[in-house]
Amino acid sequence: MPEILDRARTQVLDGGVGLDEAGVLEILRLPDEHLSAALQLAHDVRMRWCGPEVEVEGIVSLKTGGCPEDCHFCSQSGLFASPVRSVWLDIPSLVEAARQTAATGATEFCIVAAVRGPDARLMKQMREGVAAIREAVDIQVAASLGMLTKDQVDELVEMGVHRYNHNLETCRSYFPNVVTTHSWEERWETLTMVRASGMEVCCGGILGLGESVEQRAEFAAQLAELDPHEVPLNFLNPRPGTPLGDRPVVEARDALRAIAAFRLAMPRTILRYAGGREITLGDLGTRDGLLGGINAVIVGNYLTTLGRPATADLALLDDLRMPVKALSQTL
Repeated sequence: MPEILDRARTQVLDGGVGLDEAGVLEILRLPDEHLSAALQLAHDVRMRWCGPEVEVEGIVSLKTGGCPEDCHFCSQSGLFASPVRSVWLDIPSLVEAARQTAATGATEFCIVAAVRGPDARLMKQMREGVAAIREAVDIQVAASLGMLTKDQVDELVEMGVHRYNHNLETCRSYFPNVVTTHSWEERWETLTMVRASGMEVCCGGILGLGESVEQRAEFAAQLAELDPHEVPLNFLNPRPGTPLGDRPVVEARDALRAIAAFRLAMPRTILRYAGGREITLGDLGTRDGLLGGINAVIVGNYLTTLGRPATADLALLDDLRMPVKALSQTL
């Protein structure tokens, strides 16, 4: 057994203290023959420090496409020749999406907008949308609206938004290779304000953007420093027309190694399956990840890509005897 797994068992499983960047890198470099042991340890850590419950979430785009930023992985950028065009969702459609999400058993509904940051029109739409959802549906409302001002953070708190998602996307050293229209530090500043407001912080990123294995370890360590309530883990699903549209998909074993490593870096964090798992892991790999540290899933489709049917994920959770987290426990 590799020494790093013995050390992680003592430090993370027994002590609840996550691995540092060097330790994460050792996990990411484990040979294939030790992957099962790493996943089992990550699962044990998840069960010890988070419990067996799985949080289920649905997401919907309030404003799709036409974004002025140049995130190289994103088909919603207005700067690339992708097939996604700018569209706004009306309030009744937003409420219906929340209702359908709740019907799957999800406790979380995230409203997302493809923007640098919200303008007055978007904040007005959010106020009306959140109020309408809270009136009609028994579900938690989260938001992902880009970079915020302090006043906008305070306004979201007043609306009753309980969790805010703003992904760092990748590590600080690699970020300029992926985005040039704003900085990693600007994203970090928004996250700091969100944390100070009392809203839960949701922050993750995408693996497979061209980063090195060392930079994946750097990213895990930076997320651990932020200590978000939730980390959505995406795997690049290359989008036609974007600068990263021709990148290869992450190898399934590398994706599973990353799941184990991120869990061992953040033993108490909600680690959520997000975009790209369908093409990266498939059905068998999805099961392996749920038995390797994952304890939350986005069900249904993503913003501009198709996901697994919600019924398939819920059936898998039932088969694995993993209870879906009840809404009453998250309120």
